[in-house]
Amino acid sequence: MAKKRVFISFDYDNDLDLKNLLVGQSKNSDTPFEIADFSIKEAISEDWKKKARTRIKGCDVVTVICGLHTNTATGVSAEVKIAQEEGVDYFLLWGRNDKTCKKPTAAKSSDTIYKWTWDNLKALIGGAR
Repeated sequence: MAKKRVFISFDYDNDLDLKNLLVGQSKNSDTPFEIADFSIKEAISEDWKKKARTRIKGCDVVTVICGLHTNTATGVSAEVKIAQEEGVDYFLLWGRNDKTCKKPTAAKSSDTIYKWTWDNLKALIGGAR
């Protein structure tokens, strides 16, 4: 079976360490997914949004890493909104076990923030949500 292509959405200013952890997990031998690492550190402009849209459309699922300040990360909300508009599945991961993590503002009220475990991650990428 082909591996799922995953776009990672995260708060670049506060959660780069979490993104790096997820990329590290993707290197496990039993990983059913590959990371499409398209991190863009630039101001949100129409050109940035076009690039993000193209990249998100080229993936099977968007993994949104939620941290302490995700609710103020405009880039994360823009990426979630693009995923919603393009019909690309996405899910939210609780990035910091011992802290209160926040949803991006574009997330739906019904969106769950899932516990980040290896088994959960594999299941969520496989569509279990």
